[in-house]
Amino acid sequence: MRRGGPVAALLGRFQHPAQVITTGFAAAVLVGTVLLSSPLASASAEPTDWITALFTATSAVCVTGLVIVDTGGHWSAFGEAVIALLIQVGGLGIMTLATVFTLLISGRLGLRARLFAQAETKSLTAGDLRRIVRNVVLFSLFSEAVVAVILTLRFLLGYGEPFGRALYLGVFHAVSAFNNAGFALWPDSLTRFAADPWICLTIAAAVVVGGLGFPVLFELRRSWRHPGRWSLLTRITVGMTVILLLIGTLVFLAAEWSNPRTLGALSDDDKVLAGFFTAVMPRTAGFNSLDIASMTPSSLLVTDVLMFIGGGTAGTAGGIKVTTFGVLAFVVWAEMRGEPRVTIGHRQLTSATQRQAITIAAMSMGLVAMSTYVLLVLTPHTLDQVLFEVVSAFGTVGLSTGITAAVTPAGHLLLTVLMFVGRIGPVTLGSALALKERTRRYELPEEKMIIG
Repeated sequence: MRRGGPVAALLGRFQHPAQVITTGFAAAVLVGTVLLSSPLASASAEPTDWITALFTATSAVCVTGLVIVDTGGHWSAFGEAVIALLIQVGGLGIMTLATVFTLLISGRLGLRARLFAQAETKSLTAGDLRRIVRNVVLFSLFSEAVVAVILTLRFLLGYGEPFGRALYLGVFHAVSAFNNAGFALWPDSLTRFAADPWICLTIAAAVVVGGLGFPVLFELRRSWRHPGRWSLLTRITVGMTVILLLIGTLVFLAAEWSNPRTLGALSDDDKVLAGFFTAVMPRTAGFNSLDIASMTPSSLLVTDVLMFIGGGTAGTAGGIKVTTFGVLAFVVWAEMRGEPRVTIGHRQLTSATQRQAITIAAMSMGLVAMSTYVLLVLTPHTLDQVLFEVVSAFGTVGLSTGITAAVTPAGHLLLTVLMFVGRIGPVTLGSALALKERTRRYELPEEKMIIG
């Protein structure tokens, strides 16, 4: 039997694809921590403490964007390059890169390596993963290149930056935006560009495209003119994305229109631009053009909800995913109508899909609630601030009310764990920790019970 190469042989040591994904992300975080803690990575040429290095490496690999130190001020060019590379690795996915390496080394894939790559790319079949992985990588690099060109020209022509600096800013923020990372090289993120549509709309478009998910993007490329042919995955992802963006924009405009510390100081057109940008970022991007700490409590709550939901499956976004939220909405609707089956359009959802959505949502809410309580105990900050920070970390968003750097080292470690779990997913983590799947070979009698 022909092997798929040394990488595939290494993958064969694991019992479950989830174990490889978890181990791969952990290894990337470890390497990033070592590199960022070196004197070469800091602008002061002094070693960075390991908690800051670990937190930043995890935030980059998990494409979150939460930071303890100012990215553009603390890190050297080498450190910023390491962060950008970690973002790229995390965005593409450890298994996607491992599959590419296997193809380069051996030119072929074994079945086990195909299954591992399938687990990361969320492809619906295990066939022709060579083409799938190639398309993922090429589309990602092409999208980042387009965004980088637009941003570079804007920084060069609109802000008078030298070409080298403009190119550097364009490439870094293109990688950060498409991968929904939210790392910016200015201490105020993108608030200085709140009224600049070239920068805000370009970054917003990159965030949305990167957060839709590769299966949805590939299907839209094939049949975007024929919505009737779309799969349930694409219908729910596109539909929920449009609805959430519209609701988010309207809510932020209504809540912040007269707030002098956010939208109140802008013109009407700029208010609409900033409101839309603010609605896009909770998809787990983490950039902000408004001061988050100055937003009203109602805006913070809406942002919590949007961050918790996140973006599309198999994309660069985090959260429980819009597909999970959409499935739950249809489950509730079917139950309210007394329907024995959950249907979407002319398709019926399997019971396994419904259970998976409920499990992901329940585990995520439990983790957020428990982490919020622990962080409240560890810090003197308010519930609004702590909940926002916890949801941002778990959803791999990166937005912050400004308390990240002020929490205790124990709080930093808690947020680090949340970012890691939020990136690989609660169910994936649970599967990775399980030694083997258990199958029940018998059925028990049914019994009804009263709910509520």
